[in-house]
Amino acid sequence: MCLPLFVNFVPMNENDIIGRSLAKAGVESLNEMQVTVLEESKRSNDLILLSPTGSGKTLAFLLPLLLRLDSESKSVQALIIAPSRELALQIEQVFRSLGSGYRVLCCYGGHPVRTEKKSLEQPPAVLIGTPGRLADHIERGNVDISGVTMLVLDEFDKSLELGFTEQMEYIISRLFSVRYRMLTSATDLLDIPEFTGVKKPVRINYLHAKQSFGQLSDYVVYSPEKEKLNTLYKLLCSLGKGSSLVFCNFRESVERVSNFLTSMGIINEVFHGGMEQVDREHALLRFRNGTSPVVVSTDLAARGLDIPDIRNIIHYHLPVNEEAYIHRNGRTARMHAEGASFLILHEEETLPPYVISAPVVFELSDSCEAPEQPDWMTLTISRGKRDKLSKKDIVGFLYQKGGLKPGELGIVEVKDAKSFAAVKRSCFKNMLSRIRNEKIKNMTVKFQ
Repeated sequence: MCLPLFVNFVPMNENDIIGRSLAKAGVESLNEMQVTVLEESKRSNDLILLSPTGSGKTLAFLLPLLLRLDSESKSVQALIIAPSRELALQIEQVFRSLGSGYRVLCCYGGHPVRTEKKSLEQPPAVLIGTPGRLADHIERGNVDISGVTMLVLDEFDKSLELGFTEQMEYIISRLFSVRYRMLTSATDLLDIPEFTGVKKPVRINYLHAKQSFGQLSDYVVYSPEKEKLNTLYKLLCSLGKGSSLVFCNFRESVERVSNFLTSMGIINEVFHGGMEQVDREHALLRFRNGTSPVVVSTDLAARGLDIPDIRNIIHYHLPVNEEAYIHRNGRTARMHAEGASFLILHEEETLPPYVISAPVVFELSDSCEAPEQPDWMTLTISRGKRDKLSKKDIVGFLYQKGGLKPGELGIVEVKDAKSFAAVKRSCFKNMLSRIRNEKIKNMTVKFQ
């Protein structure tokens, strides 16, 4: 069920805010869950949202915050705590897409504290971060959160599971003005710790609701060998250029599978908790912009990542439990898109009991060729936000100096120290030769 942007229960001024923000974000309508949250947030100060991965929880909890923000305030008004760097960055990206004009800052480990400290000198209206980094800033006196009136604990169960209880308890103990709290989770929450301050919350449970978040097709692929590498290769060849997320249970397996695929000519990325944060970010960036159509990952990528248009989920290893299976599959068929899930099984393995409907057997051909190279390549630019470089600057530069034409430039992303632009493979070499000695905004730049 989808409802229009302009819903009856929203007063006119708030209706204008929601409508304008969603239009800027390119969202045509709110789904039933998002509308319910918006309704309940006007009546209740404590909410718990339980909804599947891919259902739009981020937008659901950001809209009520947006309506409560005070443009006259000079302090941090809303605090959002997320269990992972990737999820925190995703939340920041969604908030920025709403074009509210309010300042937002994301704090997380893996890059210098001093960079964030400098940014915190001008308090953002919305502060997003991981528990460890936020606690560190509070201890150092880098940020004052005493005036925060809104608190969101996103993927709260995951934060507890990862051992962030102590940090979250410390952070929340420094909040003295909170009037609105919201906890979100993709799994059912039975007990809510007292330190959250949540009392008699309204539970909004969409975990088992039949909603049209997308159409998922389930398949099983049988491997004649316990080592499923060749079967995986044949499957990826059969799937062609469509984006695929391959799940393994161990970091070592991720590296081994990735190395094998690379040796067979399949461009891919790896993603797991043992990598440096910047390497993880760049891997996801190349996946998003089409440069690398395959990512091999642990279950770290099963939750909290906003990667649109993932076509295929491949379970190289069987998920450890039903929850992992649900979260993995939640990476595809998001909202109204279609997607496919493939379980690779050896003859000694059986379908897990939580796979209720029998998957269709996906037959592989004995002869196959590696998929064609991706249509896109990534241009790395050695300047970013700290150099006051914007996406508009890069687009104009690549059209004027690089000679690119409409359709030859894809996704452009500007990070703190570097920027990245997807360019059609067919014109990448010529474009690079044109810009190699050029400057952007009168700055010397390295291109690669």
